[in-house]
Amino acid sequence: MFTMTLNDYKQKIINAFDSVDQNAVDSLVNMLARAYLTRSSVYVCGNGGSATISEHFTCDHSKGICTATNNTTFPRVVSLSSNIALITAIANDFAYEDVFSKQLEYLAVPGDVLVAISSSGNSPNIVNVLQKAKELKVLTCSIVGFDGGAAKKQSDLCVHINSNNYGIVEDVTQSIMHYTSAILPSKVQSF
Repeated sequence: MFTMTLNDYKQKIINAFDSVDQNAVDSLVNMLARAYLTRSSVYVCGNGGSATISEHFTCDHSKGICTATNNTTFPRVVSLSSNIALITAIANDFAYEDVFSKQLEYLAVPGDVLVAISSSGNSPNIVNVLQKAKELKVLTCSIVGFDGGAAKKQSDLCVHINSNNYGIVEDVTQSIMHYTSAILPSKVQSF
């Protein structure tokens, strides 16, 4: 039986945080700041826990940044993990692997941004949406764990969390999301 203390878990989170390249996170902040200032759309997606982080990203990067900039910046942030009717229609009529790429095809224009969240980096629908983004000239960032998978190789920018534990990767991803939403209001105002 596997046992872990809270201190063990805390140390694993610290180790995972230490593996994240600050320059990659800074590049993500800059990518998002430019998108928000130019009124480009930012699309976020993920499966399972990553879908939940996508939802939270949409909230904190929409209302949170608008509120923090005193209603002077109005980010356009859309979670492709949100619309269950559209997701199930695409999965039924095409394939589950297309649930994000079809939505991006319907909505995105060149210069928009896609943030793909995947612990493994190998989910077929994440790989497909990154490929579709390239076709559409949409900038891409993946936030991934494990070895980064195919998503790491296909993204314009990758924030890699070196951990093989889904919970740890999701915890650090959520913190990166919170960090970016906290830092972006001052970044937007300094651009």
